[in-house]
Amino acid sequence: MAVVSDPISDMLTRIRNACQAGHSTVLVPSSRMKMAIAEVLKQAGYILDFTVAGDVKKTLSITLKYEGKVPVIEGLKRVSTPSCRVYVSSDEIPHVQGGMGISILSTSRGVIGSDKARKDKIGGEILCTVW
Repeated sequence: MAVVSDPISDMLTRIRNACQAGHSTVLVPSSRMKMAIAEVLKQAGYILDFTVAGDVKKTLSITLKYEGKVPVIEGLKRVSTPSCRVYVSSDEIPHVQGGMGISILSTSRGVIGSDKARKDKIGGEILCTVW
């Protein structure tokens, strides 16, 4: 198996590819950050559920959500990369697709969605945007 330099980007790419292929679930190597991102996606209604399986090598299984045969997730974009971090304050958090999407931020209070970050007036690193 190849070494992945950006695991979050790999997760987003796997989700994007699974949505385009019409798969019901996608398997991703698990980490606390990926589970936190999956939790935000679940709370925002972009995925149905996620589970963690395995003893030594944990795997995150994400159940994708569809409306008919159209995936709920239209797009995923990685914003902050390991080589170029993007930090914003609470009043600089961008509105994704005119408010139709969310940004996922890593803050001092954990990984949260842009709506909660604006409400709590906390900024952080923009991990990705989803619409």
